Amino acid sequence: MEPPPPSAAAGVKARVLDIPLYGIGFEFVEITPQKVTGRLPVTDKCCQPFKVLHGGVSAMISEALASMGAHMASGFQRVAGVHLGIHHLKSAHLGDLVFAEAAPINVGKSIQVWEVCLWKTDPSDEENKTLLASSRVTLKVGMSVPQNATDAAVNLKKYAKL
Repeated sequence: MEPPPPSAAAGVKARVLDIPLYGIGFEFVEITPQKVTGRLPVTDKCCQPFKVLHGGVSAMISEALASMGAHMASGFQRVAGVHLGIHHLKSAHLGDLVFAEAAPINVGKSIQVWEVCLWKTDPSDEENKTLLASSRVTLKVGMSVPQNATDAAVNLKKYAKL
């Protein structure tokens, strides 16, 4: 059974906030400095040849959600991932629905650490979930913002609950 496609409004949000995530069909659910969540229907766009979610996609989701959260939690300073460690525990198959949640473990002035978990969920009961992957993302905070990226926070502020 194929999960329903993301709504048009969610698609606009994903396209504006993260083009690579938009390209694989990711839909943001909650965006705050304390938590960033979203859903991904597992389609051919994000599967490896064995028709299971590609581990690199899980890593990309982890880095993206942690980076957004750290950017907000730092007061919209520039952040950059310096380490990503991910454990792939179970697989998600073509047609499954994946839910991702990023939350801070430590919000420091120069370094932040975020935990990101991905679960396979039942579309009819999102409380029924199985942990697929767990990651830790370490981010450097407070670097200078390049001139061509001074508006980087504009769209995030538009969609986040601050």
